Amino acid sequence: MSLVAVDWGTSSLRGALLDDAGRVLEEKTAPRGILTVPAGEFSAVFDSIFAAWMRATGRFCLISGMAGSQQGWAEAPYETCPAGLPDLARRLCWIESGRIAIVPGLCDEHDGVPDVMRGEEVQIFGAMRLTGMTTGLLVLPGTHNKWATVRDGRVTGFRTCMTGEFYSLLSQHSILARTLQADAPLDEAAFLRGVACAANGEGLLHNAFGARTLGLFRRMPPPALASYLSGVLIGEELRTQPLRGIRDVVLIGAPALTTRYALALKTVGIDARALGAEATWAGAFALHTVLQAQRSS
Repeated sequence: MSLVAVDWGTSSLRGALLDDAGRVLEEKTAPRGILTVPAGEFSAVFDSIFAAWMRATGRFCLISGMAGSQQGWAEAPYETCPAGLPDLARRLCWIESGRIAIVPGLCDEHDGVPDVMRGEEVQIFGAMRLTGMTTGLLVLPGTHNKWATVRDGRVTGFRTCMTGEFYSLLSQHSILARTLQADAPLDEAAFLRGVACAANGEGLLHNAFGARTLGLFRRMPPPALASYLSGVLIGEELRTQPLRGIRDVVLIGAPALTTRYALALKTVGIDARALGAEATWAGAFALHTVLQAQRSS
């Protein structure tokens, strides 16, 4: 039982205790994202949740996510793409030498503008371990969605889309919020109608307004409007991706989101398989294995 894997995000944190074969023995979650932790108190919060797991002799902890940001426990500089597990292992930010380390995020650049991820890199390597895929496309839906390409076991590049955040802003703080039921269950027909609408050439700024007018003229029931808006946004995201030649992708995220992306991808002839939290734990274990090999060489 050698590894404690922690995913410490903006609004929450979760951890898993793994045995020497990478099997999950126990999991914990807590609403203690980095924004809830005052400066200088990260160590105390960590101990309050994981001290019991860390008592065993030789126990090691890898932390991924926003704990490595400028607002986190300690800043772990980004590793530039292309990058593989050995690159991450060499760039760990040590909180306690040989015992607790933060995984560096990844950075990529498009037309002179940098792009970054923290935490998703571990999920990507975990997905490769779980699926056996070493070359292809992975999509990580969330607040800030990531579209990552991998080749020969390395992340060669990625693009971020703020789709989740735009959905939150439009559904809670725009005129659409007056009639939209943001927490309504998925209406598959309305969602797919929104996806199709995104391909009409009219653009997101126009198409999003349909989530108001379809309700205004009673052409779509109020509970379906949220699914329609979600489809418009995800359809717009798909429309801007270089998907020529892609036949299948791996999705990593919560089922509520991966289900929608699988539906949208199917409309353009792409099959998808989905993974959840297990990708994070598998990625941490894979990184730990590489780190041990580097130490012994």
